[in-house]
Amino acid sequence: MKSVAEICSDLIRFDTTNPGSGERPAAEYTATLLADAGLEPVVFEAAPKRTTVVARIAGDSPDALLVHGHLDVVPADPAEWRMHPFSGEIVDGCVYGRGAVDMKGSCAMTLAAVLGMAARGERPRRDLVLAFLADEEATGDHGSRHAVTEHRELFDGVSEAISESGGFSVDSGGRRVYPIAVGERGTAWMRLTAHGVAGHGSRPPVDNPVATLVHALSRIASYRWPVRLTPSVAALLEELGEITGRPVDLDRLDEEAARLGPLGGLFRSQIRNSANPTMLDAGYKVNVVPSTAEAHVDGRYLPGLREEFLDTIDELLGAKVTREFVNLEDAPDAPYPSAFFDELAGALMAEDPLARPVPYVMAGGTDAKSFARIGIKGYGFAPLMLRPDLDYFGMFHGKDERVPVEGLEFGVRVLTRLLTGDRVEQSIPF
Repeated sequence: MKSVAEICSDLIRFDTTNPGSGERPAAEYTATLLADAGLEPVVFEAAPKRTTVVARIAGDSPDALLVHGHLDVVPADPAEWRMHPFSGEIVDGCVYGRGAVDMKGSCAMTLAAVLGMAARGERPRRDLVLAFLADEEATGDHGSRHAVTEHRELFDGVSEAISESGGFSVDSGGRRVYPIAVGERGTAWMRLTAHGVAGHGSRPPVDNPVATLVHALSRIASYRWPVRLTPSVAALLEELGEITGRPVDLDRLDEEAARLGPLGGLFRSQIRNSANPTMLDAGYKVNVVPSTAEAHVDGRYLPGLREEFLDTIDELLGAKVTREFVNLEDAPDAPYPSAFFDELAGALMAEDPLARPVPYVMAGGTDAKSFARIGIKGYGFAPLMLRPDLDYFGMFHGKDERVPVEGLEFGVRVLTRLLTGDRVEQSIPF
């Protein structure tokens, strides 16, 4: 049986850049591994070569758990990398390549865990649904959105799900903090349009849409969004105060995020909404005032704050700029505290006595948004023990993306404990 590092390397070697040539080769590889282990994977495509794989494993309870990951990756420029981004080389104890962290490494851990269970004849304690999805790095239209609309029956009985952006270790000097995501910010990708009067660039402007739009973008970029503490983020801050021995000052959260270093990264982007102008398109000739100007803004809002976010955006835009959504996804959240959160925490603590699991809200978004549409509660839990010198957040979409082999092996052990129920019962200190 292949090791988790070998599976990770194999997956990285498939160039599944999105946009690009599609996920089909990686999906076929994944389906073959599952079929060789005696499973019956279902393979489907939302568009040519945009391939998703789903498999179900019968367990002791029909209340099913979904474990999902995505096979696509963002682009990578080989000239900027120490190793070729699609080499999957193992150097200095790390697997290098695009997707090592986001998230072929996590897919490899899931595959290694379930293949190991199959080889040992172990049955999961509840039904498992495994989904290896296309198109997460875009809108999910060719992946999770397609899966929940056109193949809804594959997820029957699923109540909870685990996936990326949680369960990784953050060194805190003597203990390791493991954030488990119980929610994520919503997505509001917007196209802004300003209309005006076309004319010669040498004349006084009548109604210049470029100027109108730029002023609106400046208001958005310079706006200081107020702090809004959701219950999960408030719980995280309380936990961090106990872990570090110094309460977090709620009136100085930006300064506190800087003081706490890597731990501050767990809440720096999660205490307020945000909106960043990212694209601008206007005009076609230097001496012509165009009749329209367009821009794109990446908006993110915390659970429960969608209307407040949109009302603020409209006020900042003013009357002359219209908006339309390129992508609008709600901010999903999962129960916390909950028995399932305790199970996730217990699996971590059984493998790492120094572990301190804490609740966490993701700054960005994942395929959990699509599964929330059909009532599945998603948790970010892709367990990974990291070396203190590795910047986990910096690995996402960054150059020289890599993951420690020992971290992957740790993740396989944690997932196996979770999926089989073979875990050490411990009281969780919060």
